Amino acid sequence: MNIAGIGIISTRGRGIESLDIALREGWTSPKLIKSDNDQNIFYPIYSVEKETINDINLLKKIRRADRFSKMAVMAARDAVVDSGIQINDKKADIGIILSTAFGPHVTTFRFLDDIIDYGDGSVSPTTFSHSVHNAAASYISSLLNIRGPTVTITQFASPFHQSLILAKAWLTEKRCKYVLLGCVDVCGNVMEYICNQKLRIANDGKIRPFNFSALPSAVPGEGSVFLMTSLENCQNKYCEIIPASMTNCDTIKKSDIYIIEADGMAGDETSYQDAFPVDVSIGGYAPIFGSMKIISAFHCAAGALMIKKQIKYACPVQENPYDLNVITKTESSKIEQICCIRKNCADKTDIIRLIR
Repeated sequence: MNIAGIGIISTRGRGIESLDIALREGWTSPKLIKSDNDQNIFYPIYSVEKETINDINLLKKIRRADRFSKMAVMAARDAVVDSGIQINDKKADIGIILSTAFGPHVTTFRFLDDIIDYGDGSVSPTTFSHSVHNAAASYISSLLNIRGPTVTITQFASPFHQSLILAKAWLTEKRCKYVLLGCVDVCGNVMEYICNQKLRIANDGKIRPFNFSALPSAVPGEGSVFLMTSLENCQNKYCEIIPASMTNCDTIKKSDIYIIEADGMAGDETSYQDAFPVDVSIGGYAPIFGSMKIISAFHCAAGALMIKKQIKYACPVQENPYDLNVITKTESSKIEQICCIRKNCADKTDIIRLIR
């Protein structure tokens, strides 16, 4: 399955160019938010700025959409444009797969609050319709005039990996010629509260992906990544993408770079300690984007860009207590294969292979 285009919305901006700039610049301090319980306490968060999703021309048809849907629509549209694929009127040849861990929870809780305040007969139908997880995928289909199969996957452990598996099945079965797949999650007040109660928030705003701690540091984040994929060798091909099994160790050993997806969101990270050989370059870019269940998509976008440009990017936070071969500077490099490895909250290992 080939990546033909990438669209990304993150705390560092919009588009593949913003990703390249962010990877070159490295870590920047997150925004500080006041605690609802104590106005003297501030905690870090990597949020998407309003200006980033303020594309009036693109969003004028979906003015009532929430942040969740807007970020998904913009990233999806950018992936289509970046691919350069001339789709013409054959919009039935494209499938849409949207994955998320928590869905539009900000809108969902707003709807529940309205029920409490006004009763179930007086709540807004617009708020209700946007609280449904499939609303964002529906907006993408409507705005881009895509008429192929459309589905939303919601899963806590590995939402992006599941979307890759389904996309590969659709393409192999020739259900569609292209699959526009991606993920989106937002960080609202409820999620901020949960993260602060359940996670160890990094006081200095730095996620440390190589510490492999039993109680890792985290910084809540949000954003969206979409990939335009196909079995064909497209003109703007980044690389091939394959969801792999940890049992297939021979193919993993051939990787030029391992990207560690430790971001503090999955809990105990000590199992990463013995997962990597000392002679292979190691990257970890969660400190740029923040802690998210969908962080795998951001790392895949970074890895695909590395393969296309044949550049390895310096890790934004380079604390290295286990003496790994961490990438310490940005430079040109021959890269044939990258493996993105994540230990998820279900204590399973998810792997995505990116091949030139």
